[in-house]
Amino acid sequence: MKKEVKMLLEKATDSLILSIELFNRPQEQCRHTGALILLDHSFEMILKAAIIHRNGKIRDKRNNKNTIGFDACLRIAVSNGNIKFLTEEQALVAQAINGLRDAAQHYILQISEQQLYVHMQSGVTLFSDILNNVFGIKLSDRLPQRVLPIATLAPLDIDALFRFETKEIKKLLNPGSRRGPEAYSKIRPLCILDAVISGEKNTQPSDAEIRNIANKLRSGISWNEIFKGVAGIQLSREGDGPSISLKITKKADVEVTLVKNSPNAAVVAVKRVNELDLYSLGLKAMTTNIQQHFAYITTTKLLKVINHLHLQDNPEFYKEIKLNSQTHKRYSQNAQTFLLEQIPLLDVEHNWRNL
Repeated sequence: MKKEVKMLLEKATDSLILSIELFNRPQEQCRHTGALILLDHSFEMILKAAIIHRNGKIRDKRNNKNTIGFDACLRIAVSNGNIKFLTEEQALVAQAINGLRDAAQHYILQISEQQLYVHMQSGVTLFSDILNNVFGIKLSDRLPQRVLPIATLAPLDIDALFRFETKEIKKLLNPGSRRGPEAYSKIRPLCILDAVISGEKNTQPSDAEIRNIANKLRSGISWNEIFKGVAGIQLSREGDGPSISLKITKKADVEVTLVKNSPNAAVVAVKRVNELDLYSLGLKAMTTNIQQHFAYITTTKLLKVINHLHLQDNPEFYKEIKLNSQTHKRYSQNAQTFLLEQIPLLDVEHNWRNL
């Protein structure tokens, strides 16, 4: 194992232990915020360790002094060829933790014990899976078995959790209760989780959005009509005691899909999306399209350019999609647009043999 990988794993494990320690401690001062910040840090460190371990790069191409951020790490982990080590469902767990951490670190987050436990326990489960699947290391070899999140209120059903949360919020919204601000503060983490799962980059709800949800709850609209992203997931539990495993999984009638890389999109989202619509081009089809602009381009030349520009390393441009046990190499329209811009700059007609 590379020295850099060992150091990153050590930092990841240290942050995980401290996160669990903060979650389990009796004092409430900064407990929620500290637990989420350290849990999020543990994931960024283990994601980077895993990427390097699988011969990927974590340096920002635009500024080699900096490493890539959390979202970029998650995209590589979900979609980058031989480096890939996370499923879209697993990425939801890390993405949710990152979104809640953002709120806890940069604003105010009042999250219930039940919600916090779900994220802590599912986070420990995901950390354990990465450690085992990528490095062949059992979490029990790095942590004492007693170092696990402990909760007296541990929900194991997301539907029951949101029914309970929204029921309590509606009580606070009763006429004459004068507890509107408290209700709004409890709506905020529900909005954040739903936005994260729905693939929205800006996960912080505005005051107007929170008031709108409060009005919907007052009018009797059910939680799964309001929080449609969360309505697409469920919790899956395995084991008991120190070996408990808690995972966020999709429901049968939805998909968890990679979202187009844009300023307004997260990494993955619960949506009904046909990936073949996003990655709509095979190599031959894209060659035919590009030949309309550059007649000298052949499939061989285009593949040379693709390899030279590392397009297959970019999830915005390329993905391998499995259909009926066969793997199809597909490119997006954005990939074609990018190639049309780069081909004249590279003078491919004369230089393609040197690419």
